Amino acid sequence: MTPPNPFPLVRTVGLDGALVTFGDAVTEPANRAALAFRAEIERQHWDGVTETSASLASTYIRFDPVNVPHAEVTQRLAALLNQKDWYSTPLPEGRRLWCVPTVYGTDLAPQLEEAAAAAGLDPEEAVRRLSQTRVRVLTIGFAPGQPYLGPLGPEFNIPRLQELNPMVPEGALVLAISQFVLFSGPTPTGWRHVGQTAFRCFRPEMAQSFALRPGDEMLFKAVSREELEHIRDDNADGSGGATCQEITA
Repeated sequence: MTPPNPFPLVRTVGLDGALVTFGDAVTEPANRAALAFRAEIERQHWDGVTETSASLASTYIRFDPVNVPHAEVTQRLAALLNQKDWYSTPLPEGRRLWCVPTVYGTDLAPQLEEAAAAAGLDPEEAVRRLSQTRVRVLTIGFAPGQPYLGPLGPEFNIPRLQELNPMVPEGALVLAISQFVLFSGPTPTGWRHVGQTAFRCFRPEMAQSFALRPGDEMLFKAVSREELEHIRDDNADGSGGATCQEITA
C-alpha cells in the first residue's frame, strides 16, 4: 500500500520556530504554496510572530514562545492550511519582472558550452532557450540577496560540477538542476558559469539592500559583450541595465 502524502507537513524548529513544508522536492506548486502561505501569515499579522520567510518548498515562522506556546502556533497553522488548496493559490501581489542584460558564453562565462552539451543542445540553442525563459525568484539565500531561480526546462536538469569552480564574480549567472543562481558576490561554486551580468543583487548602501524579493520573476536577455561593458561604465545604481515592471496578473 502506498503511504499517504504527508504534505503539507508542520514541524517545530528549535525553541521558537515552526516549519510548514509543502513538498520534498522543488516543484512550481510547492514553491507557489510556500510563497502564498507566508504572504497570508504576514497579511494576518499574528500576535507573537516575529519573523517569516519562504524557502524553495517551505514556510518558516518564528515566534515568541513565552507568549505564544508551540501548540497554539501549530493549531493555527493547521487551521490556516485547511482553508484552501495552497498549491494552486495565486502568487502574492507586488511581484516584479526584471529583464537583465546578460552575456552568454565568451571568456566572461566560460562554461556555457559545457552546460549546453550536458543538456544535449548546441550553444546557440541553449542561449535561445535560456534567454527566453522567465524564471521565478524561488527563494533568497546562501549569500545576502542571492536568488535561486527557476524552473528551467527539464533539459537543463544537469548535475553540479564534480569539482568546485574556484571563483565566479558578482553578477555571474550559473546553472544546475534546472535552476539559475545569480551570484551576489565573488565566490567558489559547484554550478556552471553560463552568463555574466552587471546586476547587483546585494546593495548595502541602499535602504532596500536586497534588490529582489521571492516571487519576483527574471528574464536574462542576451546582449553582446560590448553592450555589457557600456552598461558597466554607467552602473551607479547597480541595476546592470535591467528594467523592472510590476506583474499585474
